[in-house]
Amino acid sequence: MRNIRLDICYDGTRYQGWQRLSGSNNTIQGKLEQTLSRILDEEIEISGSGRTDAGVHAKAQVANFHCNNGMPCEELLSNLRRYLPEDIGIISCKDVSQRFHARLNAIRKTYEYRLWHTAAPCIFERKYVAQIPGTLDLASMRCAAKILEGTHDFSAFCANRHFKKSTIRTIHRLEIVACGDEIRFRITGNGFLHNMVRILVGTLIEVGRGERTADSVEGLFGEKREKAGFLAPAQGLCLEEVLY
Repeated sequence: MRNIRLDICYDGTRYQGWQRLSGSNNTIQGKLEQTLSRILDEEIEISGSGRTDAGVHAKAQVANFHCNNGMPCEELLSNLRRYLPEDIGIISCKDVSQRFHARLNAIRKTYEYRLWHTAAPCIFERKYVAQIPGTLDLASMRCAAKILEGTHDFSAFCANRHFKKSTIRTIHRLEIVACGDEIRFRITGNGFLHNMVRILVGTLIEVGRGERTADSVEGLFGEKREKAGFLAPAQGLCLEEVLY
């Protein structure tokens, strides 16, 4: 039995997220499993490093799967690139240790969120940025970002109201960079709750608008979802890196 690792990139615009759904083949995981099963002539189930939401993109998603087929990885890679849709790409394919698990072995993930904050059109990047016009106070947002760094109970930043496991996570770095008409949020953590990055960004935007103070963010730890900010649009978010 082989264990194979895939490094994957995708444009999530037309998909219902990473995770396979019953009754729908329109997910990244579903497309990969269907294609792999056909190429290898056996039923394949893959495990991803995390579940990106509908409309969210990835430059460096990682997945692994087990199979009996002895097809060389070079040939498998060529076949995947041939048969997968053009908006799902395989960066690399290799045999790994049986102990490797894409989700359980991940120690850090980095996401980037791109915000277009002027009324000017953003035609060619519209699938990859959230267009939310308005003046933002970057200094206040950066102060709030520093408060969010560290190990905290991020229950207020989790969209799953019935989540029963620990909501304690560590944000190693939360950087906000201005790039002309665009603001980029780069967030590195040891793991993320459902919709956590998008809620963090929504909360920071509210700070930038003056709808809440930077200092008030500290009071959100351990609170209910309703206390934190709005859910920022999906298309601005991209999984940038997974470290093991």
